[in-house]
Amino acid sequence: MQIRLFDAVAIMSVATALAACQGDLEPLRSSLQAGITPSGMLEGKIGTGAPQANPNPSSPTQPVAIAPPKASAGVPAPACPGSIVKQLIDPTAQDVSPVKLTCSAQLPANSTVTRQIVFEGSAANGASLDCNGGRLKGTAVKGDKEAVVVRSKSNGSFYERPEGIAVRNCKIAGSVRIYGMGRNGEADPVKRSSMSVNHTADAQAAAPSNVIFDRVEIFGSGGVPFYVSPGVTNVTLTNSTIAGSSTSVVVYLDAESAGAKITNNIFRARTKSREVIAIDGSAYNTISGNRFDDAGNGGIFAYRNCGEGGTIRHQAPQFNKIENNTFSLGGSSDPAVWLNSRNGNRSYCFQDPEHPFGSSLTPMDMAQNNVVVGNRASGSRGEPFRNSDPSNTITGNSR
Repeated sequence: MQIRLFDAVAIMSVATALAACQGDLEPLRSSLQAGITPSGMLEGKIGTGAPQANPNPSSPTQPVAIAPPKASAGVPAPACPGSIVKQLIDPTAQDVSPVKLTCSAQLPANSTVTRQIVFEGSAANGASLDCNGGRLKGTAVKGDKEAVVVRSKSNGSFYERPEGIAVRNCKIAGSVRIYGMGRNGEADPVKRSSMSVNHTADAQAAAPSNVIFDRVEIFGSGGVPFYVSPGVTNVTLTNSTIAGSSTSVVVYLDAESAGAKITNNIFRARTKSREVIAIDGSAYNTISGNRFDDAGNGGIFAYRNCGEGGTIRHQAPQFNKIENNTFSLGGSSDPAVWLNSRNGNRSYCFQDPEHPFGSSLTPMDMAQNNVVVGNRASGSRGEPFRNSDPSNTITGNSR
C-alpha cells in the first residue's frame, strides 16, 4: 500500500499530539488516583483488612471539622404543677415508669427520686430539674437504664430534638446519656446515616443541643457515667463531681458531637482500663479547669474510631481546647493527654470505595488544630503529653 507524503506527515502529527495529551493527563491521573486511594488506606470491605500506618496523616482530602451553631439560651419551660413533683418524690407510688419532664421542676430539699427522668423531643424544650441537693436513683425496666436521659424523638423521617435542658444540684446514682439518632455510634440509624456525605450535619440536626448539668454529683457503677452520643452539640458539664467506677471511660464525647464545655469538675471515678475522657471524632470542645484525681489509665485521649460496628466516622477530633487541668497519674506511663491515640491501629478499620469520606477514606485519627496549654501532670513515668501532628499546639504544660 502506498502512502503519500502529506498523509505520512498527517499521521505523524496526530501521533505527536496524542503523546502530548497523554503526558498532560498523567499528572491529573496521578492526582485523582491519590485522592481516591490515599496512602495508607486499607483494602477490602467492612470488617476486613489489617490496620496500616498512613505516612501522610494530614491528607488534604480530609475536610476539617465545622464549628456547631452557638448555643442559644432559649425560653425556660413553665414551672411544673405539684402533681408532677409528687410523681417524682412519692415513695409509695406503684408506677415505676419513667417520668417525662416537659416543665421546670424544683424538688423539696434532700428528696429522693426513684423513677427515671427523661427529657424527650421538642416537647421538653426549656425543661429543667433542680434537685435542691436531692438524689436521683431511678432506672427503667426496659430500654434506657440511665438515671437521666435526654433524647430526641423519632417521627419517621425526622427527629424532634430537645433544646435548652438543665439539670442542677442533683446527686445521681448511675449514669446520664444524651442522644439523638442512636445511643452510640453503632446504632442502626447512625450507621445508615454514616453512608451519606452529609452525616455530620444530619446527626447534629437530629440530636439534643444546649444541655447543662451544673453542680451535680454522679456516682457511676458500671457503664459510662456521662455519655454524649453522636451528633449532640453544646453540652455543658460544670462544677460537678463524677466518682464510682466505669467499665469503659468516665466521659465519652462520641462521633459527630461538638461544642461541649467540661469545666471546673472533679473526676475521681476509677476506670477498668481506659482513659477518663474520650474525644472520639468530636470537635470544638473545651475541657478546662478540671481535676483528674485517678488518671492512672490515662486522662484525655483524642482519636476517631475507624469503622467499629460498620459505621463510618466522619468528623475528626479537631479544634479542641484542653487547658489548665491537673492530672494525678499515680506512677503510670499512660499519658495525661494523647492526641492521635489510635491512628488506624484497630482490626475493624475498613475502606469502602463507594463511600470515600471520613474514616472510610483514611483510618487515621486526624486530630489536628487542637490546643493543649497550661496543664499539669503529676506522677507520670512516661511522656504525659503526646502528640503526632504539627498542627496541634502543645505548650506551657508541666509535670
